[in-house]
Parts: sequence; C-alpha cells; structure tokens
Amino acid sequence: MRRGSGTTSTDSGAFRDLPYSVPSRFENAKGTNPEELLAAAHASCFSMMLAKVLGDQSKQAKAIDTKATLTLSQRDGGWKISKIHLETEASGEGLTEDILKRAAEQAKEQCPVSVLLKPGLEAITLEVRLKPGA
Repeated sequence: MRRGSGTTSTDSGAFRDLPYSVPSRFENAKGTNPEELLAAAHASCFSMMLAKVLGDQSKQAKAIDTKATLTLSQRDGGWKISKIHLETEASGEGLTEDILKRAAEQAKEQCPVSVLLKPGLEAITLEVRLKPGA
C-alpha cells in the first residue's frame, strides 16, 4: 500500500507548505516529490553555472531555459536515481552553437549539484540548442 503525505517549505519562502505524497511520487497525483525538486534544483544550478561560464568567456546569455529529467529506477527491491538528462536552450549576443555546447559541457561538470550527484549516477546527459534568432 502506497500512502503518506506531507508538506515542505523553504526558509526563503519561495514556496510554503508545498504538498508531496507517495501518490504524487509514483502515480502523477497533484503535488510534488523529492525527485521533481531535485531535478528543478539541478536545472537551475546548471543554468546559473552556464551563465557564469559564458560570462567568463565575455559572452552574456540573454536567456537560458533548462529542463532536467530524472530517471528513478527500481533495483534489487529498492529505488535509485540512476540518470539525469539536462536539456538547455540559450540565446545571446555572439553565441554560436559550438561556443554554447562547449560552455554547457563545462557547466555540466562544474555545477555544484552535478558534482554532488555524479558519483551516484549512471549518467548525466546533456542536449544543447541555440535558440532561433540568437
């Protein structure tokens, strides 16, 4: 039987009493779950690091949109976060696809959330696109 629920909040107040539950984790019920929060943290951390890496190259991102998709796998009767796939799209003056891809690879390796998660994951994969009209 899958039951249980609660709420979570941040000290900053960015969210308060955000509901989470076993059904929101495994059955797409309303609410969030730890994996969704971790994916959001990874996407935002990566985006911030990408902006920094580009800035270090005297490039300024006009926009960076990143989505992280987390894979939760069942192994040996337990659950494990096995993979995270980052998809990012960015635009900015003077950005080329090559510059963006190299900067994104560097950001993936240096983002503190990637550094934390990498030893326990099978893979962190990355898909990079230059926004049209960039």
